[in-house]
Parts: sequence; C-alpha cells; structure tokens
Amino acid sequence: MKKYILNSFVAAAILFTAACKPEIETPAGTTAGQANFSKYIAVGNSLTSGFADGGLYLEGQKVAYPNLIAAKMASVGGGAFTSPFFTDAQANGSGYISLTALVNGTPTLTPVLGNGWRDAPTNSRLFKYSGEVQNLGIPGMRVDLSFDPTLTFSAANPYFERLLTDAQVGKTNYFQFIQGRNHTFFSLWLGNNDVLGYATNGAVTVTGDPTTVLTDKVTFSSLYSNLLNALTAGGQKGIVATIPDVTAVPYFNTVTPAALLNAAKAINPAAAAIYIQTGTGAVRAATSEDLIRLPFQSAGLFGTGAIPYGLHPLNPIANNWVLDKDEVIKVKDYVNSYNSSIKSLATSKGLAIADTYTYFNQVKTGINLQGVGINAAFITGGAFSLDGIHLTPRGNAVIANVFIDAINAKYGSTIPTIDITQYRAVKFPDK
Repeated sequence: MKKYILNSFVAAAILFTAACKPEIETPAGTTAGQANFSKYIAVGNSLTSGFADGGLYLEGQKVAYPNLIAAKMASVGGGAFTSPFFTDAQANGSGYISLTALVNGTPTLTPVLGNGWRDAPTNSRLFKYSGEVQNLGIPGMRVDLSFDPTLTFSAANPYFERLLTDAQVGKTNYFQFIQGRNHTFFSLWLGNNDVLGYATNGAVTVTGDPTTVLTDKVTFSSLYSNLLNALTAGGQKGIVATIPDVTAVPYFNTVTPAALLNAAKAINPAAAAIYIQTGTGAVRAATSEDLIRLPFQSAGLFGTGAIPYGLHPLNPIANNWVLDKDEVIKVKDYVNSYNSSIKSLATSKGLAIADTYTYFNQVKTGINLQGVGINAAFITGGAFSLDGIHLTPRGNAVIANVFIDAINAKYGSTIPTIDITQYRAVKFPDK
C-alpha cells in the first residue's frame, strides 16, 4: 500500500474545506439512531434482486424491497442506492409470464419474451451491467454456492455473470464479489435457495445440479458465519432475515389433492382418490399433507392416458411433482435449523433480525395491513407474483416494512414505513 504524506499547507486546506462543508441534516423528528445508512448494500438472492413472475425484468427490479428501503433511508441520512437495472430497451429482461385471462378461476399465463439477452436466440448471457452496484441480489444464489470453490457458478449463472467483468467470470465467487464495497450498513437475506431448490424439484436431487441438494446444516451455519464476519469486518451494523417456510407459498398450496379430486369428480363421479408416488417409491392415495407443485396445473398430465394419470394406483402422479408429507417434514426441519443458526449468529453480533418466517406464515393464514387484505392465495392473494414464490410490488412493499420495523426497533432509528397501497398486486388483464 502506498503511503501518502501531506505537507502542512495541503492538510490545513483540507481541514478548512471540511470544516466549511455543510452537514447533511435529516428532517426534524427523524433519526438514524445508532446506525449509519450513508452507504447501504443488499446481499441476497432472487427476492433481493426483484425477480418476479418467473423472471428478472425492469419493473420488478425497480420495486425490489432494498430499493424501497433505501428510498426511505434517505430521510435519515441514507445515500444514493444503485441497482443493476436493465435499460428501457431491455425492459423485459430475462422474460417473464403475464396473466392474459382468468376464466372461472382458471388462469391463462402467457410468456413475455425477454429482450435482455445479448446472445439471442441462445439466451444464456444477459447484457452486461457495469458500474457501482449496491443491490447485490443474484437469482439462484445460495449460502453454499456463495463460496463456490470451483468458481464455475459465476460463469453458469447469467444473473451473476451479468455483473462481472470478463476478467472476473470463472474467477470470482459471490463471497468475493460482495466484499470491498465500503458499506456502512447491510441487509442479508440468503438461505432460501439452500432448501427451496430441493423442495421445488419434489425432493428429487439431480446429479451435477447443486441447486437441488439441501445444504448440510453444520455447513450452512459455518458459511453463514463467514458471510456475517465479512459484512461486519469494519464494525458495520446491518439486518439479516430469516428463511420463510417454503411450504407456505402458493407454489405448494394451490394445486391440492382435494381440488384435483373435485375436478375429476366433475367429469367422472366415480373418481375416488388422487394417487401419488412418494419419495420412497411407494404409491398411495394423496392427503392434504402432501403438496403438489404449482406447475402441475398447466402440465396437461392429469387424467390423461388409458389409465388416467393421477387417478389410479397404476399411473400415479410422479414423485418429482409432489412434496410428500415426509419430505415436507424434512424441509421444515432444515428451515428451522437454518433459522436457528441465522438468529443465533445475528444476535451474537448485535444485528437486527427481520423475521420473514413469521410474516409469511401470517400471510398464509391471511392478514390485514393498512386496510389491505393479504394472503397466500395464488393470483388473488396480493403478496405473491405469478410464479407462486416471488413477490408482487405490493409484496415487496410489505417485506420492506418488515425490514424497516426491525431496523428501527434495533437501532432506535425512525425510517418511515411504506404506503403499500401505492404498489400493485398481480396485474390482471385488461377487460
């Protein structure tokens, strides 16, 4: 490191300039408390990036919860917050799905083609973003893959590759990427994908695909600790978020065995049960404790074939479409373990905790916020986008308030909360 020596004249001039520089004052009645929000960074995955409706696109990026939080932090000394937005010409980003019809409760979801790919029609590389980045959310990122020792994930994940220079691709993992940001405050919401990929693949692990494997509990705790150590190395304050119960989202609570059976009975009153293949290979009648994945709704498989698919034990719904009750128990156990580690590690460092686990469980039951009813119903619930996992603009606004409330409570700050009525839920088709 070079050592610079200032002569007394230059030093005096700098001190004089600093003394004359007007202070940035926060509005009367507001305070940052014990925190410093002048440079906030957000570390996380797809939820942090603004991913919604099955893709990353400009509208979703703009209403990502860190952007909403940062805008409110400005009233208590927060500085500018930069996000890797797609340009207007690339507004469709990676592509997403839209609701084009809803007839008698049956949705028609139509793909919107992405225009953010620099290698169309291959669509494996998004247009690069260069410059300062403070929203560091990367769709698909996991705690374990943050430390990818093979350094291949940055090249394979187009959302991560987009933010790296050519010299960094294949030579930088996420843990290295988030360091050296000179931040004063951070949020960390990672860990969802360490269990979500396993769950959304029906608890079927795929050889060579690390996103379908559960992260070992001890490994998770150790690596999460490393993340916090790096983010607090300069004494920075911040907030971490717990992991939602993945079984509380519409992705696992829309296509139920009861709904399928009712649909079957409407055609054939003799239909007696929905049959599934479990993780052990056994075939049995499904119960309300078995969760069927949302994409099954549009897969076109149910009831097809000489032996109707899913309606006879000789042709059950395959294991990869179902998170059976034993797999649900396993997933919940891992989520609880991860959350225990997150809370313990955050508490040991004196950090704020946004309990999104509790929030999403409340949403599953149904809550009223600012006069707006929010629940986990697919399309109509208000919180979740059309992929059944990620958030609507309104869902992002509510989550931002969960973070803001926790920050204010921990650090004595008075960051204003967000008016959630100013943000839309699922966009319905024009009539």
